[in-house]
Amino acid sequence: MAIPLFRGFRRLLLLSLRKPLSSSSTSYRPILGNPENFLHLSRFVPQNSLIRQNPCWDLRNFSHGSVNFVITKDGKPKFETHEVEAPKKEKWKTKKRLKLQRKREKKKRNAANKRDPRRLGLKGKKKKQKFDTAEERIKQKIENAKVKEALLIERLKRYEVSKVQGPEVKPHFLTGEERFYIKKMGQKRSNYVPIGRRGVFGGVILNMHLHWKKHETVKVICKPGQVQEYADEIARLSGGIPIQIIADDTIVFYRGRDYVQPEIMSPIDTLSKKKALEKSKYEQSLESVRRFIAIAEKELELYYRHVALYGDPSNRSAYSILDDSRSTRGKRNAEIGEENYSASESNLSDLELSEIDDSCSDDNQSLS
Repeated sequence: MAIPLFRGFRRLLLLSLRKPLSSSSTSYRPILGNPENFLHLSRFVPQNSLIRQNPCWDLRNFSHGSVNFVITKDGKPKFETHEVEAPKKEKWKTKKRLKLQRKREKKKRNAANKRDPRRLGLKGKKKKQKFDTAEERIKQKIENAKVKEALLIERLKRYEVSKVQGPEVKPHFLTGEERFYIKKMGQKRSNYVPIGRRGVFGGVILNMHLHWKKHETVKVICKPGQVQEYADEIARLSGGIPIQIIADDTIVFYRGRDYVQPEIMSPIDTLSKKKALEKSKYEQSLESVRRFIAIAEKELELYYRHVALYGDPSNRSAYSILDDSRSTRGKRNAEIGEENYSASESNLSDLELSEIDDSCSDDNQSLS
């Protein structure tokens, strides 16, 4: 920073000693240095080579302002200063200010997430409840989930749109050759419209009409398992003809022979992009709540089976469990002892029979 300023002051001294010449004179780069050292060269060097006519001086920037070196109309040098206000430094935040700032940020987040389905539920602060049995805990879970399910169903009613008659579709009698040609054309072309989590809304139908501007067919890619529902709904809204269903997730639509692009390509009886996303969130939340209720009911059923087989676990103490284990061990030992005793008796009877047979054979030999 210091070196350019020093050079500027040296140039200022040169300009103060010399006067600017007429505009017809040629201009050269000024010779820098102490004027006393090169003034004696004025006989050999043209005067206009020492001074640059209409010089354009660079802007010198500072931390909170700038200085510009200019020459007035009278040929006198001058410094112009431009002051800029210094940026206000953030105050050191105390604990109270930090707490208030976090509180304001939390309010903003809550205001932005008012329509979040996770916020639906019982009003009031949640209290940690202690349950005596597992049955009460599971029943409380099911009750809370059913309350949330009812709230979600009520909220989804806001996004219901009354169905309006779509564009009239004239019946097209396509021959086998025409249908075959349209199928092949739709399979080969790469233009498609995806149906995401928002489902069928105005933007999907708008994209289909934009594709039909240059193509006769368009592929609609949707979730597997709901192809027929999507095909009927899109055919009603767009006026297209479903030609083929590919791999349970792709529908090929034909625009028709006498297709004319409508003025309003997004139907009236469809949701906007924002509302369609909100509806999909509520539907997803409703599906997960119903799945949770089914799991909790199955868990309650398994608890009842356990109680029927082994008794209520809340009425059993640790000593009773030990007594039961000892009794079961005694029963098992008794069964094992009986089995061993019966096996030993059978072995003794076999030995006696063999001894009797041997004695009988000896008597027969002596008689003979």
